[in-house]
Amino acid sequence: MPAREPLGESGAPVLDVVVPVFNEERDLEACVLRLREHLARTFPYTFRITVADNASTDRTPDIADRLGRVVPEVTSVRLEQKGRGRALRAVWERSDAPVLAYMDVDLSTDLKALLPLVAPLISGHSDLAIGSRLAGGSRVVRGPKREFVSRTYNLILRSSLAARFSDAQCGFKAIRADVAERLLPMVEDTGWFFDTEMLVLAERAGLRIHEVPVDWVDDPDSTVRVVRTAVDDLKGVWRVGRALAVGALPLDRLARPFGDDPRDRAIGGVPGGLARQLVGFCAVGALSTLAYLALYSVFRAGVGPQAANALALLVSAVANTAANRRFTFRVRGRERAARHQAQGLVVFAIGLALTSGSLAALDAAVGASPSGSPSHGTELAVLVAANLAATVLRFLLFRLWVFPDRRSDLPARDPRKAVR
Repeated sequence: MPAREPLGESGAPVLDVVVPVFNEERDLEACVLRLREHLARTFPYTFRITVADNASTDRTPDIADRLGRVVPEVTSVRLEQKGRGRALRAVWERSDAPVLAYMDVDLSTDLKALLPLVAPLISGHSDLAIGSRLAGGSRVVRGPKREFVSRTYNLILRSSLAARFSDAQCGFKAIRADVAERLLPMVEDTGWFFDTEMLVLAERAGLRIHEVPVDWVDDPDSTVRVVRTAVDDLKGVWRVGRALAVGALPLDRLARPFGDDPRDRAIGGVPGGLARQLVGFCAVGALSTLAYLALYSVFRAGVGPQAANALALLVSAVANTAANRRFTFRVRGRERAARHQAQGLVVFAIGLALTSGSLAALDAAVGASPSGSPSHGTELAVLVAANLAATVLRFLLFRLWVFPDRRSDLPARDPRKAVR
């Protein structure tokens, strides 16, 4: 038997598997005991099995209560109204487990897929997970009628709601509790369309959905009324599609992925704020270039092109270093200010060498022409090209040498924890 993860301080299990039932007195006990035995033998974390009774009228509630008293990992919940979605919502909203799952009581899905289903949620890699009978690698045994209905329904979802998941109806799904906390209040359906609606909203919000190919054998004694369920699902598709079309759903609440987002974590050796710094550097650079060209034009009226270029570069370089220090790399205070300006002048010298070399090359190229000297416009065009060529090198020198990110020297945070 694999080593079991110890209980946390609160005694909460890692996984809570909900089994919604309605009048299942014949199969309930055998299925729950089989599920419990499988988890105890193969699942390396603590778990709970919650039987959610949907207003059964036979002996199902009594059997569920007895299982809860006899088997430590089993508990039961009684609801006075029917509806699979209602049962899942009631249990999931109260559960203290960080990972929540559900499966049909007939255990049509091979239980070997359970650990692959929840593992990406436990690790924090994914937000939801579904078993798929239509994914590559799945093995399914069922009649042509159920096969046709299932494939037609998923085709409708793809064409009307742009769904990309392959199987909405398989009774074998899991979700992280922190995701369920925000997602479930947006799901209106309380019946069979509940998990389809949940998946559509999660996908539209950009959450990560993990799919697991499953082995699935149809239960010939299933009490699901296919036609009525299909009609209710189509009504749900229309309702959700209309809400998405008019923007009535607050999906912005779910836009940021859940779990351990790398954008929320500082990692040693990984540059931080690169996009913001690039934007700031480009803005400062654009203003500096305009100032440089204006200064060059002013200085050029009194001195030669090389002297005008050097003076314009010097003045704009000092201003550029000060602006990048404050706005691009967000360095405050006077500490290291003189050193930064000195390093900025080295960067200025490199720019001066590039632009002066460009002017020298221009003079050499035009010297043999009848005019003997380049026009002012040509000089400006060459200088702009030379400055653009120096921009990338200037940014790298600023980022890596003049204003290095001191936070990258700090130790990285602890790696992601498997379960929060």
